[in-house]
Amino acid sequence: MFLSLEYEPALESLGYDYFDEVTAAEFPSHILRFRNDRLLPLLGLNPQEVTDADFIQAFGKFQGVRPFLALRYHGYQFGEYNPRLGDGRGFLYGQVRGVDGELYDFGTKGSGTTPYSRSADGRLTLKGGVREVLAAEALHSLGVRTSRCLSMIETGEGLWRGDEPSPTRSSVMIRLNRSHIRFGTFERLHFFKRKDLIEKLLDHVIEEYYSHILAQAGEKQQQYAEFYAELVQRTAKLAAQWMAAGFCHAVLNTDNMSITGESFDYGPYAFIPTYNPEFTAAYFDYYGRYSYGNQPAICRLNLEMLGSALGAVIPEADLEAGLARFEEHYYLTYRELMLNKLGFEQVSEPQADQLLTLTIQFLQASQVGYHAFFGELSQQFEASWRDDSEQILNPNSSSVITEETSLLLTKWREPYHHLLQSLSAAELESIAIRLKDKNPQTALLRPLIESVWAAITQEDNWQPFYELVQRLQNKQ
Repeated sequence: MFLSLEYEPALESLGYDYFDEVTAAEFPSHILRFRNDRLLPLLGLNPQEVTDADFIQAFGKFQGVRPFLALRYHGYQFGEYNPRLGDGRGFLYGQVRGVDGELYDFGTKGSGTTPYSRSADGRLTLKGGVREVLAAEALHSLGVRTSRCLSMIETGEGLWRGDEPSPTRSSVMIRLNRSHIRFGTFERLHFFKRKDLIEKLLDHVIEEYYSHILAQAGEKQQQYAEFYAELVQRTAKLAAQWMAAGFCHAVLNTDNMSITGESFDYGPYAFIPTYNPEFTAAYFDYYGRYSYGNQPAICRLNLEMLGSALGAVIPEADLEAGLARFEEHYYLTYRELMLNKLGFEQVSEPQADQLLTLTIQFLQASQVGYHAFFGELSQQFEASWRDDSEQILNPNSSSVITEETSLLLTKWREPYHHLLQSLSAAELESIAIRLKDKNPQTALLRPLIESVWAAITQEDNWQPFYELVQRLQNKQ
């Protein structure tokens, strides 16, 4: 089924300056552990007609004749430039046109060694695959622009890892997203002083992923300037989506930043349990560089680093003008998303800023569960709140409510109550609907992931995993 799709050599047609052809590993066994049937209609496929064997044939045994491409890139890792990167345990399986007319990548993870494996085994642990499936589905349900996992297959090998009890089980997964071209793809070309290749790749990116610019802008220099300005906007919005979702990516190196402004590649991520800007997800992030609160600034810095590479073809003034609007794009998006989580849509600027400020103050001071706060707001909401401010939200996490935080909660209720008083009965119904839509009751916190993994490792019981995926996908 997947072998008969009409694959397009979009990136392949650019030539060997951007990738190496590689072969996939051969695995001792193939057990399909996850298939994302919700993505199949996008590919023009009927889920009922696609068998598990179809997934295994294409994405476990890697049968077919298409060349597999390990993409070349560099990147700034924890602030240090690393020229020894590239696809080390994955490759571009192929590119297909969705029914929406957009180009999508099938990218592997755990498919074997490449010229960029750097003495590693090129494999993915089963736990790593499970975690990435869950992260992508959770983020998608929360409105984050993210890659999704199309399939995950257990491959029957024992892997040795320093951060997991070993030997641990192995897997290979397929990631579906718009593009695997990274900030670091351009940084590599700049490193080798290949202005010609930067321009060639940039033309490709605009044609495939920013095609509307071709119709809007005139000469090429204007197109380039508008591309960078829009990438800044997309990346700022993505950072705001992470922050509103309470998500900490953990490894925001420039090789993990997509040129389409899409979130992908989930390793040691975590959703914050409480509002804490210093929360750090990766155990190896000793100085908190990629902490939850640093994410917007890091995204801006990564855009600045990309601008240094694109400076070969884009005037500095255009780069500075595009980057200058990052904070504006970020805050406007973050404020909108947080207001949505609070149930509101259209709120005047002074009122919105006041409510957001008081919300963050209460969350940070009280350390109530970040996701629980919004979940309880959704569950408890009543139209009668408009008439009595004292009824508005009584957090169940009462053990962390002190006299000080109780005063903050009372102060927070005032603007919330004032906004409710300005709404009609029909608008109050919209508040209730929006609260439930924007605040799923299932929060993908570490203990929940570990409980699912424990069932898999101890009993080979996958039912809790499948039930969790379904809850995430259904926003339950």
